[in-house]
Formats: sequence, C-alpha cells, structure tokens
Amino acid sequence: MTELAIKKKQRPKNLDLKTIRLPLPGKVSILHRVSGVGLFLCLPLILALFQWSLSDGGFECVQAVVANPIGKLVLLGLIWAYLHHFCAGIRFLLLDWHIGIDLPSARKSAGLVLIVSLTLTAVIGGTLLW
Repeated sequence: MTELAIKKKQRPKNLDLKTIRLPLPGKVSILHRVSGVGLFLCLPLILALFQWSLSDGGFECVQAVVANPIGKLVLLGLIWAYLHHFCAGIRFLLLDWHIGIDLPSARKSAGLVLIVSLTLTAVIGGTLLW
C-alpha cells in the first residue's frame, strides 16, 4: 500500500452534523437540492390548484386561498424555491462548462445566486401576492 493511501485512511472523520461548517457554495448546493425536492413534492398541489381554478366557481376559491396569509407564505416559498432552483441551475451549468470554477469566482457566484433569488422573490412575490 502506498504512503498516500495510508494517510487517507488515517485522516480524522467528522460525522457530527452540528459542527460541520460548509462554505457558501456548499450551502447553495444543498439549497438547490432541497428546492428541487420541494418543487417536485409540491407539484401535485400546484396542479390541483390549477385544475381547481379552471372549474366552475373554483377560481374564486383559489383566490380566497391565496388571499389567506398562510396561503401567501406557501406561495412565496414556492416562488423562492423555483427562482433559487433556476438561478442555482444556471450557476451549475456554468460550472459544468468550467466557467467560474476557481474558488474566488465560485464563492462570488454562490453569493450572487442567493442575492438574485431573494431579490427576485421579493419583487415578484411582492408584486403578485401583495
């Protein structure tokens, strides 16, 4: 066994999830995955609301659901999940093309994804919901 393989086996492992401190690109990556799963799981809800809105008198019921503060928060969360997933997806496509792959650029693009997705959520969500 080579010396490098021995060193790899002897390195310490931190399995305590409370003490792991991810860098910003790692957090954006996890948020991208969580937003994708959230969008996938909420797809039946979105389709049901859409179908309900097309039925007789259903549009007024959907408007009442959206007018509720809890309904607004749920829709705002869905808007954020979509926008974050979209912006982070563009970032990951650029990284796949080896654009911005060095560490300073990756950190800047991760911060930019968070800022753009939160700003677009505030603008679009504020315009549509309030």
